[in-house]
Amino acid sequence: MRYTAQFLLSAMAAAQFPAPSVPEIAFLGRSNVGKSSLLNALVGEKAAKVSSTPGRTRAINFFLLLDERQRPHLSFADLPGYGYAKISKSISAGWPSFIEPYLAERITLGLCICLVDSNIPPQASDRQLVDWLRSAGRAFTVVATKVDRLSGNERTRNLMAIKKAFDIEEILAISAKTGYGVRALWSHIEAIALTSERR
Repeated sequence: MRYTAQFLLSAMAAAQFPAPSVPEIAFLGRSNVGKSSLLNALVGEKAAKVSSTPGRTRAINFFLLLDERQRPHLSFADLPGYGYAKISKSISAGWPSFIEPYLAERITLGLCICLVDSNIPPQASDRQLVDWLRSAGRAFTVVATKVDRLSGNERTRNLMAIKKAFDIEEILAISAKTGYGVRALWSHIEAIALTSERR
């Protein structure tokens, strides 16, 4: 199904979050990992602004996805990046105070998409995020971005390294540039949304 993305608002405090309604998917990752590019690849339009300066996003940007009849179906939440030296030293020190309450308390949050760069070794900040989501009991999926830059052997080796570092069995490989893996990620998101609607 094709969706239309509608920008809702940018929130810099819990009081500014939109009223909970449809299932919500949060996108998290280090600055410059390609969150905005992936969001645009998923919805097929330039909904999220792609910045040339890493770490520019300071707020949670909410997008409402409308189905073909213009009915609300899903919500995407683009969270501020972490790990960029000019912004933060760690998740706990660098993220604004409203991030943790969002991740811990948002009742419509059905899935956290944790984006990692497949071109670099596994990062401690990414592992910290995964561990935090585990401890909070949040459903999450690790997505390796920018796989179009890797050869077949490099891709296999790097994905295995990420799985081992994060102690996970599955990882989705994605290229926002070529569209590789986007359909598989959509299938995963839709399954979570359907589960949420049945609750």
